[in-house]
Order: sequence, then C-alpha cells, then structure tokens
Amino acid sequence: MPITVKRSLELLGLVLVGALFVIASDIIMPVIMAFFISIMLVPIYRFLRKHKFPEVFAIMLPILLVAIFVGLIGWFFSAQIANLVNDFPEIKKNVSLHLHRLSEWISSISHYSSKEQLDFISKKSNDLLAMAGNLASGAALTLSSVFVFVGLLPIYIYLMLFYKDILLRFAFMWFKKDDHPKVKEAIYETESIIKSYLVGLLIQITYMTILLGGILLLFGIKHALLIGVIFAMLNLIPYIGALLGNIIGVMLTLTSAATLTPVITVLAVIAAVQFLDNNILMPRIVGSKIKINALVSILGVVIGGSIAGVSGMFLSMPMIAVMKIVFDRTEMFKQWGVLFGDERPARSPMTFPVFRKKAVVKTTNGVE
Repeated sequence: MPITVKRSLELLGLVLVGALFVIASDIIMPVIMAFFISIMLVPIYRFLRKHKFPEVFAIMLPILLVAIFVGLIGWFFSAQIANLVNDFPEIKKNVSLHLHRLSEWISSISHYSSKEQLDFISKKSNDLLAMAGNLASGAALTLSSVFVFVGLLPIYIYLMLFYKDILLRFAFMWFKKDDHPKVKEAIYETESIIKSYLVGLLIQITYMTILLGGILLLFGIKHALLIGVIFAMLNLIPYIGALLGNIIGVMLTLTSAATLTPVITVLAVIAAVQFLDNNILMPRIVGSKIKINALVSILGVVIGGSIAGVSGMFLSMPMIAVMKIVFDRTEMFKQWGVLFGDERPARSPMTFPVFRKKAVVKTTNGVE
C-alpha cells in the first residue's frame, strides 16, 4: 500500500474517532471510566477467586468498596459545604468589604467614581441574572447526566469483570498468532500502568488533602479542609487543575477573611505542597514507565475537556498512556508513539538521518 494512502487512512481514522467521541461522549465516557476502574479492581477480584469466593461475590465486593469510598467523599463535601453556608453572613460582610476596597483602588487609578462603578454594575445586573438562569438550567442537565453516569458505572464494571475473558479473546482475535506475544505484553503493561496511575491518584488525593488542609489549619485558615480536598481533586487534571485549584482556594479565603494576609498564606502553602508533590512524592508513588510529553498532555486535557467535560479531562492521561503502549508495539503507528513520548533524539533529525527512522535510536534519556 502506498505511503500516502496509509497516511490518509490514519488521518481519516483520527477524524472518525474524534467525531465518534464528540457525538457519543455521554455513552463512551462511562464505558471508558468503568474499564479503567475494573482494571484497578482486578487484583481484588483475583484474590477473592483464589480463596474460593463465589464469582458474583468476588465482583460485587470490590464494587461495593468503591461505592463506599465515593459515598464518604460525598459526605465530606456535603459537611464542608454546610459549614460554608453557615458562614454566609460573614462571607457577605467580607465580600462587601473587599468590593469597597476594590472600588476605592479603581477610583484612585482611573477617572471612574464609586457612583459610576455602581451604575455600571446596575446596568449589567440584568445580563448577569440572565446568565445565571442559563447556567442554572445547564447545571440541572449536567446534574442529571452525572446521575446517569454514576448509575451506569457499577453495571458496566460488573459486566466487564464478569465477561473479561470474552473481552480478552476479542482483543487477541484481531491479531495474527505470531503477534499474540506482543498483544499479551501490551495487555499486561496496560493493566500495570492503569493500576499504578489510578492507585497513585487515590494516594495523591489523600496526602494532598492531609498536607494542604492540615498546614492551612495550623495557620488558622477557615475552610482549610475544603480548600485542601478541592485542590487535591482538581490537581488530578494535569496543568489546568492546579490553576483552577489556586483560584478557588483564593476565592474561598477572600470570602472568609477581611485582609489579604490569609490569601498570601494559602498561595504560599499551595506552592510548597505542589512542589513537594510534583518533584518528590508523586514520581515515587506512580513510578510509571510511560512518559508523555507536556505538549501532548496539555492538548489531551484541552481536547478531552472540550469533548466530554471534566470526565474527559480526567481520563485524558490514562487514555493517552494506553494509546502510546499500543503505538509503540505497532509498526504502522510507531511514529505516533514517538510523538506522544518525551524521549528526545540525542541529535537533530535534520542533520543526522539515523534519527529519522523507526528503528531503536539513542535519546537524551538513554535508548529509545
């Protein structure tokens, strides 16, 4: 087959897959999430089956543990939100104080007086109310889709664990017998990578909440645990999540404090904890052999978010890691595996032709 035809088919396949995700994201994303969670639960399933537990019980118990874990997170959030609601009078007072200071600052650096600023806000109030109505209706739709998402997950997980041998046979039957060792290796590595990634994220959420929330409590920051758990959850979204976590942490602190000192404290503590997490703790916990470059990671998060919202952003990294495993072991798509990775050639391919080939070459990190 001519090389141009191959490249055309690859690009056509990418377009069709992207269109499929856009059109059917509400159907596909719960299946992918269930697939990743079921892989994480496979060791528990195997342990229970090894000790002669009935198959149905061996599948239901891990799912029940996941449901309890999610329920505890929901209970914690509801308790923290209740505390936030109880502080609403103080929050309203602090917000008014900060707005007054902001108005004075704007007046000092511009020709707009406080009266003109209030008139501007009054003119825009109708637009804000209309926007709030649209957001409320959109939130209702999102909430209903979340309930559908969560309701389907345990069903999908159960069926994937129950029919896992059929799924494995389906995967092997796509390839020639000579390629089955590579397929088996890819399946084992995919299982290892996903388990390492997801378990690592659970551990990360725990220690980030304890570290960040605990340190902020020591500094006397209100709603410290809520800031800690929100940042820990958003930090699961590469790059973008940390920025959102900082913004929400600052907003929560501003509404509960009359001065800017607590805000500076929150930003400093978040920066210190994030540095510790990125450079020391997380690399040792996850220990993944799959390295994805920052460009592909950011693009994956943005594309995943535009296609499937928060779930797409969260699942983008494990999906890219799985695709890289497949690409690295497929001669036709090996170049895509190189594009996804962060192993830079030791020399420029423009000058040294050896680095233009699909064969194993030396990289800045060793041998590719």
